Amino acid sequence: MEDILSKLHYVLKEVEEFQADSKDKLERFKSVFIGRKGVVTELFEQMKEVAPEHRKELGQQLNRLKNFAEDRYKSLVDQVSELTESKSVSLSQDLTLPTIPENLGSVHPLTQVRWQIEEIFERMGFNISEGREIEDDWHNFSALNFPPDHPARDMQDTFFIEKNPDILLRTHTSTIQVRVMETQAPPIRTLCIGRVFRNEAISARAHCIFHQIEGLYVDRNVGFADLKQTLLHFVKELFGKNTKIRLRPSYFPFTEPSAELDISCLICKGEGCNMCKHTGWVEIGGTGMVDPNVLKSSGIDPVEFTGFAFGMGLERITNLKYQIRDLRLFTENDVRFLRQFATLS
Repeated sequence: MEDILSKLHYVLKEVEEFQADSKDKLERFKSVFIGRKGVVTELFEQMKEVAPEHRKELGQQLNRLKNFAEDRYKSLVDQVSELTESKSVSLSQDLTLPTIPENLGSVHPLTQVRWQIEEIFERMGFNISEGREIEDDWHNFSALNFPPDHPARDMQDTFFIEKNPDILLRTHTSTIQVRVMETQAPPIRTLCIGRVFRNEAISARAHCIFHQIEGLYVDRNVGFADLKQTLLHFVKELFGKNTKIRLRPSYFPFTEPSAELDISCLICKGEGCNMCKHTGWVEIGGTGMVDPNVLKSSGIDPVEFTGFAFGMGLERITNLKYQIRDLRLFTENDVRFLRQFATLS
């Protein structure tokens, strides 16, 4: 009896002090102490040699040893599991490596200039309108005073949908102006912005996809002086207070009278350089008073109401503002080019 109790206490101490940091040591603990041929099993078999009156007390102590050994095994399993997970994390994450800064993108230069233009015109009371890019012939041509087979239609080389020649990719954002006039009663003061499509060869000065900004103001007693002052205020806000404008007579089917809008060269300040071809002026768009036929086709009485309209290319404005020489840079997504505008956004 005393030999068994002595051995029991020795095993209890060994179980308590056993340490495991791997699966191999866990297996060793299990086979030595709680396995079928383990120490605890051997102690239970030795109860046959103990006198009957001592078996109850010895059995209780052996059961406590068995439960303690099993609990100890479970705790060792948890320890090894946690240790294995921490090792896998440390292997996948090298904390000695230098930190990697977050490379955030920037707002595209076209978007930055668009926001600036929208803000300027919103302060003048204009709202922003957008429309569909796939249009019909009526809204793209006929409603804007382009009669069928009129030579003016050749001014814009159009992408037509083959299955339906009446459907096309819009060639200008004037289609949005027509839809606004069809659905809203004057006074109308809106800025139309969006992509347009023309069948042109891609080069440093032209692209088949670009953006247009067009403005429309229709109300009673709107005159050419209102048009001039609106555009003068716009260019001074966008390009600087010393910028001047010039209006040259021109022709557009949807405006009469019509004019080309020029601004004083931003590089030479009007003195003459290669940018302005030594004229001191750079063209940025077209403008004019809305033709009465356009008002009538949209359901507006041209006797009671008058209006003006203007249009310009967003890429052209951005080119002038930042002296960008190649239009293709706006669509190539060259990171070296785009990073130059990160501090501006």
